[in-house]
Amino acid sequence: MNKGELRETVAKETGLTGADAERAVDAALSAIVSAVAKGERVSIAGFGTFEPRERSAREGRNPQTGETMQIAATTVPGFKAAAAFKKAVAG
Repeated sequence: MNKGELRETVAKETGLTGADAERAVDAALSAIVSAVAKGERVSIAGFGTFEPRERSAREGRNPQTGETMQIAATTVPGFKAAAAFKKAVAG
């Protein structure tokens, strides 16, 4: 499913127009991205938790030359699925 299909599903399930559903999806995704970028956790019951995760500095290797290099520490987004989500996927 891509963003357009998600928009159509939201529109169908809620009775919103396609444009209104797209604004709703965009607003929800934007709110999640903004909160995680600020270092906050976003928990959605029955779905999961989005959170920033620290990745420490490490040594890597250039695959073309084989040369070792330092990879800087960074913060990356993480997601942990809720039990209900995992159960639905597992069948």
